[in-house]
Parts: sequence; structure tokens; C-alpha cells
Amino acid sequence: MIKEVIVVEGHSDTKRLQSFFEVETIETHGLGLNQKTLDYIRETNEKRGVILLLDPDSPGERIRKMINDHIPGLKNAFVLKKNARTSRKVGIEHADKKTIEEALNHLISFEESKKSITQEEFNSLGLNGAPDSASRRDLVSEKFHLGKCNAKIMLKRLNLLGISKKEIEEVL
Repeated sequence: MIKEVIVVEGHSDTKRLQSFFEVETIETHGLGLNQKTLDYIRETNEKRGVILLLDPDSPGERIRKMINDHIPGLKNAFVLKKNARTSRKVGIEHADKKTIEEALNHLISFEESKKSITQEEFNSLGLNGAPDSASRRDLVSEKFHLGKCNAKIMLKRLNLLGISKKEIEEVL
């Protein structure tokens, strides 16, 4: 049984998780996330802990940002888009058990901290402004379980996790 409650976007995600694990979920109803649900997530986190496991798409990232901004320090689990898709749809409900287990075994909490990598170092690694920046970010993202990120989000997540330039160089 998973101790924490997992926040997902919808009922199909809940059904998928419950087909693999004994788990309770909170559903945000996609971008229909409201203050009442945010308050419920906060209360649940104080009592049992919460893990965010949201779709690896733009709406999922917006929901993740809204929740993390409202409730700092939550555990985040990420799946890659390529591991949670059909030919037409992307979502947690399409991920297999191994993908979900991997995400739950690599939880990330974002806490404000000192900078571990500057914008200049980030750029010098080719993670922003280079022709292959997106593919380089994908490598780093996969290694550190950051989810799909644009340059701005990746720099923020790397700093929140305290990942250094040297650690990134080893990946690249």
C-alpha cells in the first residue's frame, strides 16, 4: 500500500493506479482545480503526505505549478510523455506499471534553496540557445526525473534540487 495520497487529474488516472496498487487519490478534474480542492490537498498533505502524479502535457504542468505554488514542499513524481501515450492521447492512464513505479521511486520535492547552477553555466552546457538544446534538456530531464521542461522550468528545477553543473556535465 502506498502511504501517501496521490493527486491525479481524473477518474481514468485513479482507475489506472488502483489497478496496480492499493492507493487513494485526489482528482483535480483537470484544469477545473479550485480552491476547495487545493485546501483539501493541503489538509491531506499535513495528515498523510501527498504525491503529485500529473499528466506529462501542458495542462498537467500548469496544474502541477498551481499546486506547488499553493503548497510548497510536496513530493512530485514525473513520467515522460513517451511512456504515457497512445497514438492520440497523453496521460497517466496510458502509463504501464513499470513507468509509474519508476516515477514513484524517484520523488522530487522542490524547496527554495541557493543557486546550484547559474543561467550562464546552464547556457554554456547547451541547455538553452543551442540548436540541440531541447534534446540535451530531455537527456538531463530523464536522468534526474524532472519531467518535460522548457529551459526556464529546467533551470528552476535544477536549482531547487541543488543539481550542479558538474552533475549535468556527467550526464551530457
